[in-house]
Amino acid sequence: MTLHPDCRHFRGDLPCRPNKTHGYVCEGCPVYAPVTQRVLIIKLGAIGDVIRTTPLLRRLRQERPGCAITWLTLTPAILPQAEIEEVLKFDFASALQLQARQFDVVINLDKEKEACALLNTIEAKEKYGYALRPHDGVPWPVNALAEHKFLTGVFDQVSQANTKPYVQEIFELCGFDFRGEEYVFDTHDDKGYDWSALPTTHPRIGLNTGCGDRWTTRLWSDEKWITLIQGLQAAGYTPVLLGGEAEDTRNRVLHAATGAAYLGTFPLPQFINLMNQMDGIVTQVTMGMHISIALRKPTILMNNIFNSHEFDLYGRGQIVQPNKDCVCFYRGSCKLGTSCMEDLPAEKVLAAVQSTLPLHVL
Repeated sequence: MTLHPDCRHFRGDLPCRPNKTHGYVCEGCPVYAPVTQRVLIIKLGAIGDVIRTTPLLRRLRQERPGCAITWLTLTPAILPQAEIEEVLKFDFASALQLQARQFDVVINLDKEKEACALLNTIEAKEKYGYALRPHDGVPWPVNALAEHKFLTGVFDQVSQANTKPYVQEIFELCGFDFRGEEYVFDTHDDKGYDWSALPTTHPRIGLNTGCGDRWTTRLWSDEKWITLIQGLQAAGYTPVLLGGEAEDTRNRVLHAATGAAYLGTFPLPQFINLMNQMDGIVTQVTMGMHISIALRKPTILMNNIFNSHEFDLYGRGQIVQPNKDCVCFYRGSCKLGTSCMEDLPAEKVLAAVQSTLPLHVL
């Protein structure tokens, strides 16, 4: 029997998708697609960082036509499965089989030691990103192109002086110039979720009220959110509260105080699709920000402790910051006791919404 193990669809352990869907076999297969190169991306987490790495997929397809891409991550569900030949969850089994394979290109964008160690042990013609120095176990650039991004994570002074967005940095790390490639993302519109409970009035402004538990200096008080919600309502917008389990209590309080729509919490795919029902998003630097950018939503980003140059909103939003300079760069707690986010007026955020999504053009 004729076999095409070089085909991008061929599995070996299971029937390929064209066989399951159409009954095709290798001999005479109309969708036979021989792989020209095999590429491995190691980007383990967090979810937001995985999302904002997906523009690389577009450029890899362009620069290396016919390549088959494997992506190793801690959060496979966030990746667009239809756009990647193989998505692997990082565990012992995945690491073991990757170490037995050969790739043309391996890109490791994480400085976690386990990711760096994998780059050391996987055979590839080209390697980009970070490896582990064997004699002392320190993460280190495997190529000169990775030095810039490496140094921004080593010295705060270098990070603060950086003027390059994250996506541009990782493109340059791989030897590409960044040309504004968009994220590759699944909106989950095909799932047919029922959003009849959403207000029918537009524009809907999603308010992603959480900030995670690592960088709590980003947190905005309930009082500020209430003032913003009331301002949006008075101006003719329809605010919708968004968040996960960590934001549920806060969102229930805000809903009770303002009447802003709140539908509760949802699994990640459904949450993404809920965000896709919005006309614009107000968010702090968090997973919701990356989802909003990926969905190509007008995004109002509230930022204080991070370098604002790091974020590329693709010309579809604004970054708003407190009225005084933040002195807690990349710190999880405020040195002054009260986060400077309290010096970001709700009126400033409202003005950003109004200039980004003016009612007269919607």
